Amino acid sequence: MQLNKTTYSGYREYPEKILQFGEGNFLRAFVDWFFNELNKSGKFNGSVVAVQPIANGMVNMLNEQDGLYTLYLRGLKNGKAESTHETIDIISRGINPYTHFDEYLKTAENPEMRYVISNTTEAGIAYDENDVLTATPPNSYPAKLAVWLNHRFKTFSGDSSKGVHIIPCELIEKNADNLKRIILQLATNWNLGEGFVNWINSACTFSNTLVDRIVPGYPRERIAEITEELGYEDKQVVEAEHFHLWVIEAPESLQQELAFPSIGLDVKYVADMTPYRTRKVRILNGAHTTLVPVAYLFGLDTVRESVEHPVVGKFIKEAIFDEIIPTLDLSKEELEQFANDVIDRFRNPYIKHLLMSISLNSWSKFETRVLPSILEYKKRTGQIPQKLAFSLAATIAFYKGKRGDEAINLNDDAPLIELLKSAWAKYDGSDESFEDVVVEVLGFQRNWKMNLNEVEGLTAAVTRHLTNIEKNGMQNAIASV
Repeated sequence: MQLNKTTYSGYREYPEKILQFGEGNFLRAFVDWFFNELNKSGKFNGSVVAVQPIANGMVNMLNEQDGLYTLYLRGLKNGKAESTHETIDIISRGINPYTHFDEYLKTAENPEMRYVISNTTEAGIAYDENDVLTATPPNSYPAKLAVWLNHRFKTFSGDSSKGVHIIPCELIEKNADNLKRIILQLATNWNLGEGFVNWINSACTFSNTLVDRIVPGYPRERIAEITEELGYEDKQVVEAEHFHLWVIEAPESLQQELAFPSIGLDVKYVADMTPYRTRKVRILNGAHTTLVPVAYLFGLDTVRESVEHPVVGKFIKEAIFDEIIPTLDLSKEELEQFANDVIDRFRNPYIKHLLMSISLNSWSKFETRVLPSILEYKKRTGQIPQKLAFSLAATIAFYKGKRGDEAINLNDDAPLIELLKSAWAKYDGSDESFEDVVVEVLGFQRNWKMNLNEVEGLTAAVTRHLTNIEKNGMQNAIASV
């Protein structure tokens, strides 16, 4: 028996109010869950039309189940492991604009359509100069949306009440600002007229967002167990953690329409999301990047066992609370609560998060996620944060390519791999040659956007830690910090 509206007794139909570009795991476990919760509270009464943003996608599979799917939320909740599941019935249907373009365009004629959501990957919000108005559909997501908006503008003769709230969820900075800029560029390219541009600027809102929830996706390894538990087949099952955060730079009108906070959901409507983005990058992402080389060279393989380890766990918690949080400007209470949530997320017993999977492109990640904390800590205290410097030394040691007798599969930009290979090839076992390795790495301005050897005390600290790691091993060296 397959999940669909005939086999699900709780199936309900709602007016279509949301056009959603993307039908993948993240949107279904995050945004669609939010709106499903709002429907359950009686504060929304709407459904989602899921648009497939690329030629190959999953809307056919979604339509086979009438938009229904099961969401499992699994992780630590109030300190205890908890797994729950529910059927999500927020999606009314899916549309493939590559095969049903007229059906896609017709959704713009629906007077109740009010919101546009998207998650088309980081590369989705991009300008394509080859996009044309007459394509069915155009190639890029912004062009598909521009065509849809133009059709809506014409259908309702520029009625300002038929504008829409556009809320992109792509993981790029200022996602809505970038999307709006491209749409206005396309409007110029396609000669859509001043009236359309004015309607976009005055009747439509574009809200920058920050989204945060770990979504492992389809639980392939335990689908047989899930099918037995549910009593039906669901090809669209998706797993996610309990933690959720949606930060939205929203006008007052959107805040009033979507009352997520009133039902206990962690949605923050803000004027400027920058502090929250910085908090996430520095604490969540920065902790991951800080942890990986230290824990892996210590002999550990997963995030959970690393955080729960008495030595490595202590190291990463002190790095977060003593060296990262002091560089941030939100309230200490708010920052520490977020940090504690992050640690619980790292300890999620239902997710096996391999350190090696996080190690991809470690150098660019270190530059964006950890280096700002080092520089800000130095600026505010006059000191080098020793645990973050130790992690930098550990990253250099990691890129030597060996964990004991085991080869490490290094995955990074070729110039960085060559730089580290060349630097380590010159190492002759002397203390001086450790410094030579550090100086060469810290001076690689292509990655750092500056010469880190000019940061007073950093070269000496990293050299001291690298020497300790190489001579005494990670398990002994970590004791020094």
